[in-house]
Amino acid sequence: MASGLHFLIIPLMCPGHLIPMVEMAKLIAQHSVTVTIVITPRNAERYGAVLHRAITSGLPVKLLQLRFPASDYGLPDGCECVDDLPTFQLSKNFFDALAALQKPLEDVFNELKPKPCCIISDKHLPWTADVAKKFRIPWVIFDGMSCFTQLATHNLCVSKIHEKLGDSDPFVLPGLPDNISMTKLQLPGLFNPGSSAKAKEMKPAREKVRATELGAYGTLINSFEEMETRYVDEFKKLKQGKVWCIGPFSNSNKNDLDRAQRGSKDSINTHECMNWLDSQQSRSVIYACLGSLTRLTPLQFIELALGLEDSQFPFVLVVKGGSRTTEIEKWLGDTGFESRVKGRGVLIRGWAPQVLILSHRAVGAFLTHCGWNSTIEGVCAGVQMITWPQFADQFFNERLVVQVLGIGVGVGAQRVMDLQDEDDGAMQVKREDVCKAVKMVMDEGKEGEERREKAKYLKQMAEKAIEEGGSSQFNLNLFIEDIRLHTNKGLVG
Repeated sequence: MASGLHFLIIPLMCPGHLIPMVEMAKLIAQHSVTVTIVITPRNAERYGAVLHRAITSGLPVKLLQLRFPASDYGLPDGCECVDDLPTFQLSKNFFDALAALQKPLEDVFNELKPKPCCIISDKHLPWTADVAKKFRIPWVIFDGMSCFTQLATHNLCVSKIHEKLGDSDPFVLPGLPDNISMTKLQLPGLFNPGSSAKAKEMKPAREKVRATELGAYGTLINSFEEMETRYVDEFKKLKQGKVWCIGPFSNSNKNDLDRAQRGSKDSINTHECMNWLDSQQSRSVIYACLGSLTRLTPLQFIELALGLEDSQFPFVLVVKGGSRTTEIEKWLGDTGFESRVKGRGVLIRGWAPQVLILSHRAVGAFLTHCGWNSTIEGVCAGVQMITWPQFADQFFNERLVVQVLGIGVGVGAQRVMDLQDEDDGAMQVKREDVCKAVKMVMDEGKEGEERREKAKYLKQMAEKAIEEGGSSQFNLNLFIEDIRLHTNKGLVG
């Protein structure tokens, strides 16, 4: 038993970061460790249902609510999460507002009982390292990425091979167990900052995150060793063993209510979508969702929708256009798309209960942007993937899915889309690309069967990893024991 330990968890207020950290908090609390999650009022409300169920069940989970100073930093009132931003041009304002939480957190730190013995922070909040240093406790980072991405990032930072190349020149990522090619245009913002002034404004912040994370006590990863064994081994060597793969977190949601409400109340009546899926044949439906932050341009959304229609397979399509939603809705209305696909296609506007949908027997493939949460949720569901990476680490994840794991087919995206440049009208992927990738992935032949078998095997491995005696359970115990020994040593010292 690890009673007496208290971990302070500080997530980045963004669905793709907050959801896994809330799930991680529940996993840690199941080991009799008190966990306090630092959160803002609107996010506490948004994620409250899942959190309060965990607390009511007797888990030692607490919330520490801090007021988010949105208006002080030029943000609209109530804008407390990255997906609330009216435009990504306000990203820097948002991160500045988050950094302003440092002082109020330090002011209440000594009131927390028992005294926190470590901070687990999203790596994109480098100011939390200063808090840990001030109170002389370990600063552990949660990195919502794979060990594949970690290793590729480290090796690029060291080799700087990309700096000598043109934007579209293919090169082999250095020092990886597999031969993986990319271009500079497909690399994350740290190596490929984008051309717009707003994108360049984020460069110093990215470099600060990278410099600070190198000093972390250790790293927690939402992955499992059986999926990327060689990459885990290599990354552990770089970090003197202080890397703990303790996922996949989404598998910790054992009831449908938690699966449906992780992240937000779903915007379509869950029963309506699930009832429709119940009426479909096993493994026949394409679920298409490009994440909580991706805002496809109307032109690009149209190609996606038409590609799905042309494929002739039943589909669920999540519609997200941000500030361009009105244009997308106008196209849907003017062209009669929804009535044309009625019965064969379901449109979800806003938040979708993704884990619930993916785990349905009718879903045969997942058209995804390859954000790490979505990627690992697809793996856990045992479905093949159609990959359409957009930004950040997503091209790395595509390579892992398609080339290393062999469970996906790409639509042919060639470059990162700059989130700050919302007027980027470029259309990378055409309807025929989408249609072709769907047909390849749903193919009943030998290649399709091999992908399905690999996906099924990974699903079984993912389930075993977080069970008693599994690799992730073992790693979580190792991590808790490591912090306990460090804490006891400090008390003796």
